[in-house]
Amino acid sequence: METAIIISDVHLGSRHCRCERLLGFLDSLPDEATLVLNGDTMNRIHHPLEDCHQKALQRFAGESRRRRVVWIRGNHDDGYTPADRGEIEFRSGCEPAEGIYVSHGHDFDNIMPRNRWFILLFRFVHRVRLRLGAEPVHVAFYAKRFRFLYDVLRRHVMANAVEHARERGYRTVVCGHTHFPEDVTVDGVRYLNTGSWTEEPMYCVRVDEAGVARLEIRGGSVQAPSP
Repeated sequence: METAIIISDVHLGSRHCRCERLLGFLDSLPDEATLVLNGDTMNRIHHPLEDCHQKALQRFAGESRRRRVVWIRGNHDDGYTPADRGEIEFRSGCEPAEGIYVSHGHDFDNIMPRNRWFILLFRFVHRVRLRLGAEPVHVAFYAKRFRFLYDVLRRHVMANAVEHARERGYRTVVCGHTHFPEDVTVDGVRYLNTGSWTEEPMYCVRVDEAGVARLEIRGGSVQAPSP
């Protein structure tokens, strides 16, 4: 059985992306392990990238020439293809092993598309806060301060992902999108979320012969499974 390493919500181009940590993480990948970029690898597809972020993007193409790299489309990078795509596989979802499905998760989100004006207003307020000197954090991190509303979103995505998995016979479903790392079992289906690279702590999911494990990324390297 091949090993697969899954990360999501890198958001290259965002000033909150831990880009140097990402490069260290890529250096630590097991030989020949499949790398799954589970959506929102890019933050804004038409914005220029700083040097480190451009290096990371080029690194993905380079990695694809020595290992399998799957880039799953997210809501931020849907339709995007880098100038050098190497041998990257672009997909809407994938199955790294039997009984496991990986999806960014925005397809399970019916809340944000139906409340676009509210989301735009929320992001505008967040930008104003930053200009006034508020703590520079990603908008998703700021949204977590409104815990009730945020929990409605993440539980909604989880419930739809689990339902999708059950209907298709998957035992495990791995998502991103909500920037909320978790590992729970709902109605007999294990749901994992890998969080994001815009805030600490950061996680990946490893799939291998030993099973499926959510791992914390510390200093660019993968550590033991989180409790």
